Amino acid sequence: MAEAEPGAALTDDPASTDGASTDPASTDGAASTQPGEGGTSEPGVASYGRTELRALVEVLALCGLVITQPLLDVTGKSPDFFLFHGAGRVDILLLVAVYTLVPPLLLWGVGAVTGLLVRRIAGAVPGRVVRTGVHTVTLALLLAALAIQVGKQLSGLRGLPLVLIAVAVGAAGAYVYRRWQVTGQVLRVAAVGPLVFVLLFVFASPASAVVLPGARSTAGPGGAGAANAHPPVVMIILDEFPLVSLLDADGAIDARRYPNFARLAGESTWYRNATGVSGYTPYALPAMLTGRYPAEKQAPHHSRYPDNLFTAFGGPYEIQAQESITQLCPPRQCPDRDGSARGGLPTLLRESATLLEQIVSPSEVGQRDPEDSYREVTRREVGADDRPVAPTDPQFRWGALDENQPARFADFLDTLRPAQRPTLHFLHLLLPHSPWNYLPSGIRYESPDGMPNDGQGWVELAHRRHLLQLEYTDRLLGETLRRLDDTGLYDDALVVLTADHGVSFTPGSQGRGLGAVNRAPGEVLWVPMFVKRPGQRAGAVDDRSWEHVDLLPTVADIAGVEVPWRTDGISALRTTREPGDKHYYDQPGDPQLVPGGVFADVVGGRARPVLPAQPLPELIGRNVAELSVGPAAGSVTVRNRTDFDQIEQGGGRLPALVYGTVPDAVPNGTLLAVAVNGRIGAVAPVVAPDPGGQRFAALLPDESLFTPGRNTLQVFQAAEGSVLRPLRF
Repeated sequence: MAEAEPGAALTDDPASTDGASTDPASTDGAASTQPGEGGTSEPGVASYGRTELRALVEVLALCGLVITQPLLDVTGKSPDFFLFHGAGRVDILLLVAVYTLVPPLLLWGVGAVTGLLVRRIAGAVPGRVVRTGVHTVTLALLLAALAIQVGKQLSGLRGLPLVLIAVAVGAAGAYVYRRWQVTGQVLRVAAVGPLVFVLLFVFASPASAVVLPGARSTAGPGGAGAANAHPPVVMIILDEFPLVSLLDADGAIDARRYPNFARLAGESTWYRNATGVSGYTPYALPAMLTGRYPAEKQAPHHSRYPDNLFTAFGGPYEIQAQESITQLCPPRQCPDRDGSARGGLPTLLRESATLLEQIVSPSEVGQRDPEDSYREVTRREVGADDRPVAPTDPQFRWGALDENQPARFADFLDTLRPAQRPTLHFLHLLLPHSPWNYLPSGIRYESPDGMPNDGQGWVELAHRRHLLQLEYTDRLLGETLRRLDDTGLYDDALVVLTADHGVSFTPGSQGRGLGAVNRAPGEVLWVPMFVKRPGQRAGAVDDRSWEHVDLLPTVADIAGVEVPWRTDGISALRTTREPGDKHYYDQPGDPQLVPGGVFADVVGGRARPVLPAQPLPELIGRNVAELSVGPAAGSVTVRNRTDFDQIEQGGGRLPALVYGTVPDAVPNGTLLAVAVNGRIGAVAPVVAPDPGGQRFAALLPDESLFTPGRNTLQVFQAAEGSVLRPLRF
């Protein structure tokens, strides 16, 4: 079997090559006369077209494996990704088209245009050589990218070793492709793959409900009745919010840190043994709003859950719903749903690019999930000119936050006004859910992608950031209660506040997967659950066993609405759930029984992670000029140092998280003191590097450290009883 010479003019007849590769980028050689070379021979033009078509199909096949399939697989399993970003059917189909067609067309186009340019300049033979080389390199790079993905799945190799192996695989694949014709034939047959991947995404993935909604509610309108039989309902569901984060050392609501939660607890019934049924919102929230345990992997969409809170209340009630990663309210009840405020296709493309970067990267850049992109969109980002309802709390720096306030919360707040028809005001707010980027005032700070939430030093930082964001959430609750007071709705309304699930900050089991559930169930399962009935002003504590499938039956019972379908949950007004093991669904249809506990166990046992004491607290708030400063101790790299060059007055953003790295010789545990404008705001330890290379991150919650304009940043090496030693940038 003869090997084809690179750039040789090969015919399109497989028999004439004796099994050698027919170069997809070559043409019929002598039979071809290109435009501008003395005429156009129809057979040559046809052959050239066939060759380029083969090249395109081959690139399409490999792009399908490297780009289309992994992106459609990840996003297809996460329909909440599309719902949160306000993507309609057209947006999603356009995104699928981009996944499938744009990369291969770009890669093929580069080769085709390069070959044509060389043909024009140097002639047909050099043009064929260059076209062949570009196409071969393209396939080699795609094969290397595929090898990286497979290698990450099958081995522990990362970084340079994985890259070297992938390059070798790509080179070997390119050689085989050039050596044997059957390789190209296999590739061209494999080009059907992208079509299969698209069909599976559209018709068989969980996201198919968002692309092809069709089912409608089987239940009729909720029970009708006189308007005064149905009180206004205000339901706020927060996210990733463990009950223990609210509590002080005695198991009471920490009124100093969370005054508005304490107020609500003092004027409502606090169900202290309420637990979520899943740690994944697309399963947990439908269970809460249907009264049924998760049974199947379904999109959190009204076409998959036609019997839910909104369809039950849709008869006697007007619906004002602000959903985030669900669309359970059907269009006939929520006709004005507008997802444009969350970005639509442009945001999907940006988030997909970040996701693809992680998929093809030879290094770990964090276990990225579409859920990582759940971030509230600011009014500046959506170009909104209107401002939220003005709050009444003079301490709440809303004037600086008009462009930084989560847009959906402002819209929800604006709906809280008296109406002639009973109204259900519903808000699912992704707070205090990660990413943790808000200080208690609502000022926003940024953090690098991939910063871990677990590991020594990192889990403690994540916990502190979570608690600060919970203080911000308390601010928002305070604005809601003030708005209800000002409009006269508070006394008459049924007010419900809870969360879909918690999260563990116990070292070694951070998160909300099964490991965290088994080791720290009190953090993952136990959530706040407050129900203020109409007219209620005196607080009460109810320690009955409560699972979140009980939410809909209880709320419907108080509101005088009939639920016309069978529920797994029970109404707290009618009966009491037997104490015992708690149901938890890591996967739908597969309940795990978590040993039953009571509130005392949650407060006093392993459910309460203890944050380590702040190192060198005596330094916090001190002026550097008052302290002893010695000679320089070395160097430091602060990745966000330029953020201190210009801070806008009232801009709503501060560089309150300082992060970077130090030389490898600096041992873990070394303490770094960070000063802004000559005053120390944080002391943080050097720890093992995160996937982005950061070895320290210092949180600066004191906003008084910062001033408008240019700010001075200093980093020192610190130790108890010793002088500060500056680090050079």
